[in-house]
Amino acid sequence: MNHSPAGTHHTVQQDHPPADPRRWTALAHICAAQFMLVLDVTVVNVALPDMAADLDLRRSTLTWVVTAYTLCFGGLMLLGGRLADALGARRILLTGLALFTAASLLTGLAQSAPMLLGGRIGQGVGAALLSPAALSLVTSTFHGAERDKALGVWAAIGGTGSAAGVLLGGALTNGLGWPWVFYINVPVGLLLLVVLPAVIPVRAPQPARLDIPGALLVTAGTASLIYGLVEAGDSGWTDPSTLLALAGAAAAYTAFAAVERASRAPLMDLRMFTRRPVLAGAFLMLIATALLISYFFLGSVYLQHIRGLTPLRTGLVFLPVAVATGVGAHLASRLVGTIGSRPTAVAGMTLAAAGTIPLTGCPRPATCTPGCCRAS
Repeated sequence: MNHSPAGTHHTVQQDHPPADPRRWTALAHICAAQFMLVLDVTVVNVALPDMAADLDLRRSTLTWVVTAYTLCFGGLMLLGGRLADALGARRILLTGLALFTAASLLTGLAQSAPMLLGGRIGQGVGAALLSPAALSLVTSTFHGAERDKALGVWAAIGGTGSAAGVLLGGALTNGLGWPWVFYINVPVGLLLLVVLPAVIPVRAPQPARLDIPGALLVTAGTASLIYGLVEAGDSGWTDPSTLLALAGAAAAYTAFAAVERASRAPLMDLRMFTRRPVLAGAFLMLIATALLISYFFLGSVYLQHIRGLTPLRTGLVFLPVAVATGVGAHLASRLVGTIGSRPTAVAGMTLAAAGTIPLTGCPRPATCTPGCCRAS
């Protein structure tokens, strides 16, 4: 039996393929692509009042400008991951990036609400393809201690993307105009489409089944649920359109559960929701994300229409919130390992609730301005 260093080195070589010399360059460009996706979650919020004024959009439409992207991004991400396994992560990443870039151009050129929302849906679908494929490439390219460092860089993209989004959105809207919050993605996306094929190695895809019905049902159910909640705010909970949308959501989720139980390769193993920690974690993530997105949305409309702030000043007002979100995420990852997940979650929600209390004292306008009425 060989105990020599040479023998040990030979074993390591068998466990992992040789390190690709382009791996850190590839990581930088993959993270740049992911940065665009995270940026687009928050970058539009500061531009919403200007969009409403130029395209004559109502509040419900503005809600969908934000929600259409996040809905398709999150709802189709699991399917995007399966496609990356089945067709190859490199191919799906480039496809998603191309779609996201083209949709960004379409959204910036929008002259009507349908065109604007169509572009946002295209961006969300592109993001749902790109993001899981990018993460798959990171985990398959790096090994051992290098993988931990690479994933640390990947995780940092979330907080910095949110922080940059509100500031960049305000600066672009205040200067070049709101279409540029989307146009900015086009040159970056085209550059990455040229560079990424040269630095990402080609790997054989893995056989995988695709649960397309499951992905469509869960996305449609979530869209119907959101539509019902928006209609409830406009028309009331007993309005037929509200009740029909909520009933459609319940039907879609029920069908999704049936499809997942019958599928040989389900998109999601529903049995995991029988575990209390998983269910509690999913609920907390839902609440936290809803609070953050609604805070940016409502705060942007309030600060610009009611307080009269410029888009740039609005972005600066939001910047501490976005930075605190990134810092809090990093701090929480440390606290979970020391004091546990439950105390960390309780402390986080308590801080969020305490921070919301002063906002309830914001002065209300004596009269509704024309811009406010258009957005409402």
